[in-house]
Amino acid sequence: MTTSIQSRLKGINAINVTPFDNQLEIDWESLKRNVNFLLDRGIQAIYPCGNTGEFYALTLQEAKEVTTFVTEAIAKRSLVIAGVGYDAKTASELAANAEQAGADGIMVHQPVHPYLLPSGLIAYYKQIAASTKLPMILYVRSEQITPEVLAEVAELPNVVAVKYAVNNPPSFRKAVEAVKKDIVWICGTAEMWAPSFYAAGAEGFTSGMVNVDTERSFAMLEALQTGNYKQAMDVWTDILPFEELRETNKNGNNVSVVKEAMYQLGLISNSAVRPPIALLKDSEKSRVTEILKLWKLK
Repeated sequence: MTTSIQSRLKGINAINVTPFDNQLEIDWESLKRNVNFLLDRGIQAIYPCGNTGEFYALTLQEAKEVTTFVTEAIAKRSLVIAGVGYDAKTASELAANAEQAGADGIMVHQPVHPYLLPSGLIAYYKQIAASTKLPMILYVRSEQITPEVLAEVAELPNVVAVKYAVNNPPSFRKAVEAVKKDIVWICGTAEMWAPSFYAAGAEGFTSGMVNVDTERSFAMLEALQTGNYKQAMDVWTDILPFEELRETNKNGNNVSVVKEAMYQLGLISNSAVRPPIALLKDSEKSRVTEILKLWKLK
């Protein structure tokens, strides 16, 4: 089972959105459409409650409901990797919910605690791992999670992959070399960084853009899997305006740009996001329109 899951992580890891209505309540119909959009286009790994899904803006109950809803909607047509996080006890509770719902694995968000120590991080991951039989993916967003920490935590039986989201290829390579276990390394900062990370040992990448357009994501994947870095960089150049717009305001536009593009294409019913992120400015919305026209999507 682990081998089967790992093989499907070596590709596009789609972080789906959590659509909201005008009252900022979850729009379940739009969520179903989002999931079906990904499934219909051949996505093999979908992550409810990831950062593109505004995990930290969801209540604990909402996170459980989103995981259950997405797992049922997918009905084993792709992997479901549920995001879990916060304190170790809450993350374990979310993991238990994911297991009960029938998810295929969990992704453990990096803890948001302001003070982190190596021994504490190891204890954190061990506590969550002990709470579930599900395969576990570690989401690394800071170099505070050192190669030494990863080397120890990776030895836990249910750790199958690391989603590495620190845009520092040398640090990433050091982590890859430190871990002796055969795990899947996933570029956690999407298509923009995938070529650099593949050269350093990644075998999959995450994507939020895939909620808008899967064609470019698959073109990137094919180029990387065949070692055609010229083609990969051609795709990189094509998607650059969209990804740069997402990175505006120190990455604050990340989700808002994706949702605005989806809304303009009729893929969700509303571009609403929950605080502390916000809707795009009119000039930014116009830029989204320009990019979608450039891509010939509208």
